[in-house]
This record gives sequence, C-alpha cells and structure tokens, in this order.
Amino acid sequence: MTHKPYGFYERWFKRPQDFLCALTALFVLSPVMVVVALLVRLKLGSPVLFKQERPGKDEQIFKLYKFRSMTDEKDEDGHLLPDSQRLTKFGHLLRFTSLDELPELFNILKGDMALVGPRPLLVKYLPWYTSEEHQRHNVRPGLTGWAQVNGRNSIESWEKRFALDVDYVNKITFLRDIKIILLTIKKVLISEDIIDPGILDDFDDYRRKQHGQHS
Repeated sequence: MTHKPYGFYERWFKRPQDFLCALTALFVLSPVMVVVALLVRLKLGSPVLFKQERPGKDEQIFKLYKFRSMTDEKDEDGHLLPDSQRLTKFGHLLRFTSLDELPELFNILKGDMALVGPRPLLVKYLPWYTSEEHQRHNVRPGLTGWAQVNGRNSIESWEKRFALDVDYVNKITFLRDIKIILLTIKKVLISEDIIDPGILDDFDDYRRKQHGQHS
C-alpha cells in the first residue's frame, strides 16, 4: 500500500527539520557522546558502537547504531551468554537514561530514521506482522514514537504498541511530533514508564503462541 503524506508538514517539512535537529543535537551533545564512548571502551571493550540491521521505511534494511551496553561473554562452548547475563550495571544505566540511543542521531542524518516515528524493531519480526501492522513501515522509523510516550516498554501487548504506531503513521502533524518529543524528554528525565525490556515476549514467539492457541 502506497503511503500518502497526511499534509504539508509530513510531505515537505518533517525531513529537513529532522536533519537540522539531529545535526544540532550532535553538535551540542558531542561532549557527552565522547565521554560515553570512552566509558564504554573502558568498561565494555570494543567495539564501542553496537550495529544491527533493522527494517526502515518501506521495509528497506539499514544498520542502526547504538552505544554498546553488553559484554561479549560466552559459555564454555563459545556461545554468547543470555542478554540478561551480559548486561552490566553500566549497560543498564546507559539504557535507563537512553544514552545508548544517541548514535541513532547519525541514522537520522543519513535518512534512515526520523526524530519521531515507529521504533525500528528486529528484521526477524517482518513475517509476523498483519497487513495493518505492516503500515508502521510506511514512514521512517523514529528515535522516539507515539507508542513510547504512551507507556514505553510497559504497554501490555504487541497489538497495542502496533496500533499506536499505525495511528501515528496515519496522522503525522507538527504539533503531534512536538508533543511526542516533549513527552519523551519528560519521561527520560523522570524515568517514567521504564521497566525491564524483557517484559514482553519476542514478537515472533508471541505470534507463534497465538497461532498455536488458534490452530
């Protein structure tokens, strides 16, 4: 389904605004990013950046950048330990404060992402979306989004998260983006609605369970 921009803002203004905001943020936050990069190198080793393929606009795959938040610890067979065992206190702090997300500003500059949009999830989830849920990929994914400011990780189900994403995609406005950005800043500053990211099952596991229940 071809996505038709909702209005003038989405069609002409949103992308230049994102580029200028990301460029300004990188300039202002560069000292913070340098300090975080040094701490990651000292506490977690190299590489400093975590790179992972994610689906972007029109489900085109891009590499998302984050600051590394886990070690490379492996078991005796050479397999990586579970995420919960590799996430250190420092890594948890990076995630808790959202500092690990700062390198995504480079993704915004490149045009892979926007400031506001549905969060880019894992590539392996693509086969499990419904036709309506696929609409979340009709626009660039965001550093923050409508679902994140309406509960962040504490939203009870994947369906609710995706419904909020699709609702955003279908009505992108300047005032709504400003509201989402301000709410994001508020939530980060007061650590509101931030809980264990593992509160929800992996989406593919979640859908397999649903299919099993209905088969």
